[in-house]
Amino acid sequence: MSMIANPLIPLDEAQTFVLSHCKPAAPVATAAHLALGLVTAEPIVSNELVPPFDNTAVDGYAVQAADTADAPTSLRVVGSIAAGDNPTMTIEPGTAARIMTGAPLPAGADAVVMVEDTEADDSAGTVTISKSVELNSAVRRAGEDMTPGQTVFAPGTMVTPGHIGVLATLGIDSISTHQRPTVGVLSTGDELVEGPQKLEPGQIRDSNRRTLLALVAQTGATPVDLGLVADDEAAVEAALRDGASRCDALITSGGVSMGDYDYVKLVLSRIADMRWMQIAIKPAKPLAFGTLDGTPIFGLPGNPVSSMVSFELFARPGLRTMLGVASNTVHRPLIRATAESPLPRRADGKTHFARVLLRWQDGQALISSAGGQGSHQLSAMAASQALAVLPDGDGVDSGDTVNVLLVQPT
Repeated sequence: MSMIANPLIPLDEAQTFVLSHCKPAAPVATAAHLALGLVTAEPIVSNELVPPFDNTAVDGYAVQAADTADAPTSLRVVGSIAAGDNPTMTIEPGTAARIMTGAPLPAGADAVVMVEDTEADDSAGTVTISKSVELNSAVRRAGEDMTPGQTVFAPGTMVTPGHIGVLATLGIDSISTHQRPTVGVLSTGDELVEGPQKLEPGQIRDSNRRTLLALVAQTGATPVDLGLVADDEAAVEAALRDGASRCDALITSGGVSMGDYDYVKLVLSRIADMRWMQIAIKPAKPLAFGTLDGTPIFGLPGNPVSSMVSFELFARPGLRTMLGVASNTVHRPLIRATAESPLPRRADGKTHFARVLLRWQDGQALISSAGGQGSHQLSAMAASQALAVLPDGDGVDSGDTVNVLLVQPT
């Protein structure tokens, strides 16, 4: 069925509605070394001490710190310890042991002096310590990083290379993750073409589908190219049903405005449970969202910038929710930034998202316009690292601070 909503729905209300229909995929057992980009479905708990024993952080000499208080001082060398050794000597007052980075700390030692602060006399079997050290200097204690029973990653954590390293450190070779959702992206329209061929009158190249496929991949989901579909009701219905049968979510662009009447809207209004919304934002005011046979469908606006902004505000958090990402991290980071130049706008009852360049100076985020702000001006959107969130009104002046949504690395 189709529902027509009242105009100018608040952004947070629309986001809540969308996310309420996006559920994480079922958990599966995944080899730890293949889990990059997947999201943990259960807590990852340490089963041992990390490090497993007291060891040295540097090459040098294992000592009793008290022996170095009056440095320079000479100590008798009682042995040498390499990484992987199991030392049996004990460091008594007045003695030291040569030790290599990562090697176990011998009994009796409570500090390590860096080799740079020593001078060995091999013929005499002694070492001169030129600098005093404090208790536990350069010592890594057992369990300093992780202890048995400690939750090291919460459910909803997207696995990074560092996480994979921790799993290897703990000897964990399989974890429970949410399956990676597949997301079909569809374009329709007889005016759309692909490739470098010369455009005929009335034709445009399909940029939205390529952009959205890349955005889907960036979220960690698996993009599925459903291709270009002609303006034919039967063909559009077949493409949508096929996509819903083999994908976990679908994305279309265009045909979602209140006055639009195209084949995607016609078909979805008939075969899917859709809500056609006008959101109190600019760009990306129109949004359609619903389900087809239980498969979420994101109907994004057709203008290139509107399509990208709508993806960032609705589809991206929806897909990250389906990935299993924790609810407090599904949205892009929001920071405060200072405008280096005015960002004007007109009062219209909507929140505006201005495409801006972002740079950092002395720890402060500074923004300036990325260029043309029209919803068709894709080059400025591509150049921007952030979207400035401009409340209803006249915009911000140079020197004003404003909330900024980070959409690209800086």
